[in-house]
Amino acid sequence: MILEVIATSVADAIIAEKNGAGRIELISGICEGGVTPSYGLIEQVVASVSIPVNVMIRPHSNSFCYDEWDLETMLTDIRTVRRLGAAGIVTGCLTPERKVDTELLEKLLAEVGELSVTFHRAIDETDDLEGMLHVLAQYPQIHRVLTSGGKSSVLDARDEILRLQAVELSRPIAILAGSGLNLQSLASFIRDTGVREVHMGTGVRRGNRAQDKVDPELVRAAADIVAGFSK
Repeated sequence: MILEVIATSVADAIIAEKNGAGRIELISGICEGGVTPSYGLIEQVVASVSIPVNVMIRPHSNSFCYDEWDLETMLTDIRTVRRLGAAGIVTGCLTPERKVDTELLEKLLAEVGELSVTFHRAIDETDDLEGMLHVLAQYPQIHRVLTSGGKSSVLDARDEILRLQAVELSRPIAILAGSGLNLQSLASFIRDTGVREVHMGTGVRRGNRAQDKVDPELVRAAADIVAGFSK
């Protein structure tokens, strides 16, 4: 079992690691759904924690459709993330028809090298989650998909998460369940879905407020719950 925690600062990342998180998703603009953090922040976080740090590659929050200038920005960011020593990236891209933009995705993946790739919740804006999962399985660089099962809250998508995990793919892709998880719902959600990776943001922040800091007690409690399913 893996508990991934969103960090927007060095302090967030350190607190998350010290209290049992297994991986960091590093972003800026948490209220925008996450955009690429600064190079300085990436460098500091990578130097400050020993758990994997996956960096958001998203140049803006306008949409998940990107033009040629956005693409160049994303490629530059990926090269920088590699140079700074992060473990992976979190990214995604769609066509105006709300399908995975395979042409743009292939250009991004050509730059990732050994980075682990998570395709993010852009997939939740598509009309065919299972079909898009098959598309993503074509790319060995993609190790997991962050999804809320197509719902605004993953708590309303238990059946969808079960179905996604049951899809027979050409190779394994982990389902990283996120959006709306909190301490009150975490254990039952894991029990109901059997998911092996969970992603928490607001649910482990002070007062459950997105713009507040990561709360060490909430992370520890979430990590303890996750650990209980690892035995």
